[in-house]
Amino acid sequence: MSPDHPPGLDLDRLRGLLDRERPGLVHGPLTGRLIEGGRSNLTYTVSDGTARWVVRRPPLGHVLATAHDMKREHRVISALHPTDVPVPKPLLLCESEEDTAGIGAPFYVMEFVEGTPYRTADQLLPLGPERTRAAVLSLVDTLVELHAVDPAEVGLADFGRPEGFLDRQLRRWGKQLDASRNRELAGIDELHATLGRRLPTSPAATVIHGDYRLDNVLIGPDPDTGADRINAILDWEMSTLGDPLTDLGLLVMYSMPLDLPDSPVSTTATAPGHPDPAELVERYAARSGRDVSTVSWYTAFAWFKLAVILEGIHYRYTLGQTVGAGFDRIGDLVPVFISHGLTTLQEG
Repeated sequence: MSPDHPPGLDLDRLRGLLDRERPGLVHGPLTGRLIEGGRSNLTYTVSDGTARWVVRRPPLGHVLATAHDMKREHRVISALHPTDVPVPKPLLLCESEEDTAGIGAPFYVMEFVEGTPYRTADQLLPLGPERTRAAVLSLVDTLVELHAVDPAEVGLADFGRPEGFLDRQLRRWGKQLDASRNRELAGIDELHATLGRRLPTSPAATVIHGDYRLDNVLIGPDPDTGADRINAILDWEMSTLGDPLTDLGLLVMYSMPLDLPDSPVSTTATAPGHPDPAELVERYAARSGRDVSTVSWYTAFAWFKLAVILEGIHYRYTLGQTVGAGFDRIGDLVPVFISHGLTTLQEG
């Protein structure tokens, strides 16, 4: 992959747009590279040899279904940037056919933020127990800050439809499951039905991230103190107005050990110093003032969603539509996630 020709990004076209819309920002020819590991929208770093920026665009070959995502992502980080919620500074949104010609899709540019997204327990080992603990607790504190933002005050009052949010989410993921059915999955329908029968009453709606976990934030040193801090929350493509406890439930789920060697799905839960889920929930409750007595439902819902997502990947694998390593093991994970979801509901 050439730094002058990353797939899906015309650097000459981008340079011309930046020169027109942000004169003086770029001081030399641009090079760029695709950041590997993205699940949906594509992310690139670009540089003029001195400064760096980040570009986000939809997947190659998919424009209409994801064009709205670019505008939404840009809108939410633009709204949150003046608040205490750490997000990259947005620089440019391109939606018109004229501006996106040569790139082939809407895209936006934001500042480059230093930091590390920690995905696995092994990646946290160099931090040691104390820094790992502080990093995970800061993840909770930053989530509290996000949920404290008044959507109306930052221009996001119409960013979603909070009424009936949980019911719509449950129906949506049920439809996703039906679209991927190609084998018997013991317990999946029971889990879905039990979640429906026990649907909790949502607290007041907030801006939610939708995929909030440790590897969707960048952790780096505070320029003043040198201590670790969250420098930016990334990947806002699932953000909306909705039930804030869905973010908490997903965070709790990713804080539970899977005990699956060589699993393509990882959590950071086994890293020395990692706080247990109960402490994360207690900290969120104390700092947000929200009632978290139904958190087990939200955690079980997170297990259900991940089971459906993994089953969809497994289904595409059986059709020969996946590329890369590890997809052959995805199908074995689905029953584990279903079991965790059912157990969480029973214990709750």
